[in-house]
Amino acid sequence: MLFQANRHANKSANNWRLFFQALSLSTFAALFSTNALSQEIKLVSAGAGVTELVLALDAADELVAVDSTSYLPEHLASIAKLGYHRMLSAEGIMALSPTLVVGSEVMGPETTLNVLKQAKIEVVKLPSSADEKQLMTNIDTLAQLLKRTDQAIKLKQDLHQRLEGLNKQQQLSQQQAQPKILFMLLQEGRGARVGGKGTAADTIIALSGAKNIADFEGYKSLSQEGILSLQPDVILLSKRSEQSDTQTDEQTAQALLKEMPLLVHTPAGKNGHIQTLAPQALLGGLGISAIGAAETLAATLLKQDQ
Repeated sequence: MLFQANRHANKSANNWRLFFQALSLSTFAALFSTNALSQEIKLVSAGAGVTELVLALDAADELVAVDSTSYLPEHLASIAKLGYHRMLSAEGIMALSPTLVVGSEVMGPETTLNVLKQAKIEVVKLPSSADEKQLMTNIDTLAQLLKRTDQAIKLKQDLHQRLEGLNKQQQLSQQQAQPKILFMLLQEGRGARVGGKGTAADTIIALSGAKNIADFEGYKSLSQEGILSLQPDVILLSKRSEQSDTQTDEQTAQALLKEMPLLVHTPAGKNGHIQTLAPQALLGGLGISAIGAAETLAATLLKQDQ
């Protein structure tokens, strides 16, 4: 009888132990779930190049807002649009309760960023990518912040292959006479500005295997006569605008030649070799849009040689 009583007591104790273990596990699970919810990422992306990387990492579902330079596909049109990435408003961002703000190195102003940091919002600036190494580093940084390391591996492989393809195109171009490219930035109410060395357009032209005919540094305003004297084979155009340009290359060329009729006497004007660059390709250094623009230019030049 005593043995049976002890066995019954041990069984009851075991039952209670199992009960408390189950209770502890369920409590831990609940705490883990609550903690996971508190770790939810709510991202503000400030910079066209940064937003491109976010989308390429398949992290669009983390976005709560982007700046006005960022391009979003139509199915993401409901995501809030903030102001220009250099002139962000702390109030506008904080109203969205983000956990993370990532932008280009010129994101600002600093007063806004300091307010966000004081509100315990993580703020990260990604350096402008002057080369492939920095681009890959930025992808890794962003992937860690967004928990998209698997997607980053595939994205880096894809971009590396595309850059390798452009590098081969450059090597082939060096064996031939390089076409002379002129880039013009059109701004409403101001004259056209030509992009020289050290500009984003110069990077795109070099990637394509062509030669930027403007041998000065930065941007400079040139007259029609000045552009005519350079005799460019191809003219690249971009508009400083927060909206995507809906004009075709042909329409853009016609508008330019109407405004600057002397350019019809350049090889580019005579042969209709005038095309556009998306504004996004000129922001944030070497990025997805810049690589795409270089590929398009390289393909265009290849067709012209055939």
